Amino acid sequence: QVQLVESGGGLVQPGGSLRLSCAAYGTVFAYNVMGWYRQAPGKERELVATISTGRTTYADSVKGRFTISRDNAKNTVYLQMNSLQPEDTAVYFCNIKKGFDVWGQGTQVTVSS
Repeated sequence: QVQLVESGGGLVQPGGSLRLSCAAYGTVFAYNVMGWYRQAPGKERELVATISTGRTTYADSVKGRFTISRDNAKNTVYLQMNSLQPEDTAVYFCNIKKGFDVWGQGTQVTVSS
């Protein structure tokens, strides 16, 4: 079984930056797709970015501002978020696909002046 633990959320002003981290505990292979999703109040959970061997994908709303990366030696995936806007406010969840979805507990990101 795999457990995901996120960290790095918080309060930031518009235009600021945050970096989220997600550590995976258990058996993880480089080919397992890992990613970040987010859920704002009253909205459905949506894809932010994913990463697998040699490939990344991004939601249109974060392209050019967010960067996903992965350290396979540490079983950790990161999300560097720049130029944050109030509409980025949400709970951010880490995900890994191992034939089924495994989710972290979520970390709150609030963008506000």
